[in-house]
Amino acid sequence: MLKAARALSWWALIPPLCVIVLVAAWGHKVGGVGLVVVGIALVAAVVVAVHHAEIVAHHVGEPFGTLILAVAVTAIEVGLIIMLMTSGPEGPSTLARDTVFAAFMIVCNGVVGLCLLVGGLRHREVEFHVEGVTATLATLSTVAVLALVLPSFTTSSPGPTYSGPQLAFAGTASLVLYASFVFVQTIRHRHYFLPLETDDEEHEAGPGPKAAAVSLFMLLLCLVAVVGLAKVESPAIEHFVAVAGAPRAVVGVVIALLVLLPETAAAVRAASRNKIQTSFNLALGSAVASIGLTIPAIAIASIWLQNTLVLGLDPKDMVLLAITVVVTTLTVAPGRATLMQGMVHLTIFGAFLFLSFVP
Repeated sequence: MLKAARALSWWALIPPLCVIVLVAAWGHKVGGVGLVVVGIALVAAVVVAVHHAEIVAHHVGEPFGTLILAVAVTAIEVGLIIMLMTSGPEGPSTLARDTVFAAFMIVCNGVVGLCLLVGGLRHREVEFHVEGVTATLATLSTVAVLALVLPSFTTSSPGPTYSGPQLAFAGTASLVLYASFVFVQTIRHRHYFLPLETDDEEHEAGPGPKAAAVSLFMLLLCLVAVVGLAKVESPAIEHFVAVAGAPRAVVGVVIALLVLLPETAAAVRAASRNKIQTSFNLALGSAVASIGLTIPAIAIASIWLQNTLVLGLDPKDMVLLAITVVVTTLTVAPGRATLMQGMVHLTIFGAFLFLSFVP
């Protein structure tokens, strides 16, 4: 408890500092050193936001903990996307699609692959609940196809887009599936998502209600800071991508990597402790939240934005999505995995990153 209190007192200093940086930079043309300071504050706010979400999660226990982390990360992602969309030119926007697809590939291949590699190297073979992981994967595959694949084949609107009624249906269906998943994960079949008992199980005293309440307030401060700082930093991000000669889709990859970096660290720590179920809850649960909540939120935001949402993937990305779903299904079906499966996922992730820069 004393250790948690000391950590909380240190981490509680960062959110107010990030808000101060936001207030100082808001409404001004920031350049040079100012952009560096804003960038550092943005990264710090993301890291600290997930840290405080972890404290709240530790207080409420599993699987509610990983659910809180996933929702917090998704809130940050939605804020970043909306801020960047409002700062960009009017017309068709692929930012939401690129970011959501990047998050899907990062968690399903990068995070899962790294967790399996670390767990396999340290424990030879890792085990998890097949029922919980396959339920998550089924939900994830369905919302991914609804949001990212079907728009390329519909004919009611030109291009890889949904018409208004189609977008409303896809958003509603995603919300219903995510709500059903949360109900199953937290109430109806909660035991499917609890970590298996292992020799490495740690029994630490969780933070008290006061520490959890303070962390919840700090989490909200961080979310405000992240959204605002992203608005200030967004021109620099797009300028950097343009100067590097990289495709515009790389902006979505940068956003997803930034948001998911702290959660990746948490998942890898769990894998090193032989808690691969917690790692899967974090990774795959975050992907479900990313698509199931981001697409409806962006769809609602598009009512006020003068942007046409381009959601359908191109053929190259559809192939990457398809092979990810197939390989992930084969990985989780036995209920155990080794470092070999981790290497396969990391190879797919490497192909995704390479083809993002060299399409």
